[in-house]
Amino acid sequence: MGKRIAIATIGTMGDVQPFVALALRLQERGYSVVIGTTGDFEDFVTGRGIDFYNLGSDIQAFLRQSQFDKAMSKSMLLYAPALLRQGQRILREAGRQVWAMSQDADAIVFHMNTTFAIDIAEALDIPAIMTAFQPLNPTGEFPYFAYDGPPLDPIFNRLSYVVQSAQQTYYDLPRDRIRSKLLGLKRRRLTGFGKDNRGKNIPTLHAYSPSISPRPRDWPPSAKITGFWRLEDDSDWSPSPEFRAFLDEGEPPVYLGFGSMPFGARRNTEIITQALNRWGGRAVIAQGWGGLSSEDLPRTIFSIAKAPHTELFKYVKAVVHHGGAGTTYAGLYAGRPTFIVPQFFDQPYWGRRVHELGCGPAPVRLRKLTANILANALANLVGTPAYQRNTTQLQQKLHEEDGTARAVDMIERTIAAYPFQPDIPQTRMREAYDRAL
Repeated sequence: MGKRIAIATIGTMGDVQPFVALALRLQERGYSVVIGTTGDFEDFVTGRGIDFYNLGSDIQAFLRQSQFDKAMSKSMLLYAPALLRQGQRILREAGRQVWAMSQDADAIVFHMNTTFAIDIAEALDIPAIMTAFQPLNPTGEFPYFAYDGPPLDPIFNRLSYVVQSAQQTYYDLPRDRIRSKLLGLKRRRLTGFGKDNRGKNIPTLHAYSPSISPRPRDWPPSAKITGFWRLEDDSDWSPSPEFRAFLDEGEPPVYLGFGSMPFGARRNTEIITQALNRWGGRAVIAQGWGGLSSEDLPRTIFSIAKAPHTELFKYVKAVVHHGGAGTTYAGLYAGRPTFIVPQFFDQPYWGRRVHELGCGPAPVRLRKLTANILANALANLVGTPAYQRNTTQLQQKLHEEDGTARAVDMIERTIAAYPFQPDIPQTRMREAYDRAL
């Protein structure tokens, strides 16, 4: 058996699915791979023949709780503190499990929200490779991806990444506890986000397409853009007889869905229904985790409980969604003009990029969306030929990329170049592991 790679990620389906694609390609190259994530994804991971390690809490249940809806729609100040404390408990437990999972690993590949993996790799004397599905390294070419305001000049673009540093303190609290209490390492230096304890840049793989978001010229050599890690569908999904009948009744519909963000389901359904009535077109809406209600929908709307985007998007003429990196890629890969209705995190960034590429209207925040705004956006989305032309040109570029293979190449080079010191950390590793038990 070849070298063993431990992968750590916490989040929604969009934070797990690309790592399954990566793991499968690593296995094809002869590596042994284990994916550590939350228990709600065990069947998804093991169903692809990949070793699974449970990092703890059910993220779907965490997102569905009423406090999340209240924080997003009513008062972040009132409801967010309890959610933040709960999130840090999830991170502390995940850190303990990643430590146990990684004992026989030759490298750790980790999602940006599990930065405690940097310290675990240090304790085990193995390379750590960070991954992100949005631009992570500071640059003067554009602001921090969560920024949602007017254009900035290069100086203020760089300054906007202070927000990222401030947000990172949330992850640093459980990370520092894991480092001292679990791993027995010295106090971590304040080296900044994406650096190890010596201040050296950690190799970072950005798993999105450079055709959608080009690599900034001022990024360090350690920051790479690989292309998206695409997971081919193996479900043999096809339209149900009911969905097929709906498709046969008229022109191809527009897809609407809000991914893994279960906030404001009733309001979202009302807006969509009213907008489609005013626009007069046909749509298929995805329930998913987003909680869109399927009750009392008109004949022009078909509600679908679950379907892989790679297959479903073949049957629609345009897509409207929340703007997660994976869904944005899937829509553009399918050649579908896109209107993004972002909520938070990197979603506004992908909405801007879609619009800047000429593949759809300017994004509108979900909290600002009205039936009139959505109806007008739908008419613009399907009635602007340039959107389809630009999306088709981008689609051709995306089909030429193999981001997963490029990521595996970079992982192999990182492992080969790492200065392993096998005789140094073993006692420390054993003592720390005993403390964990």
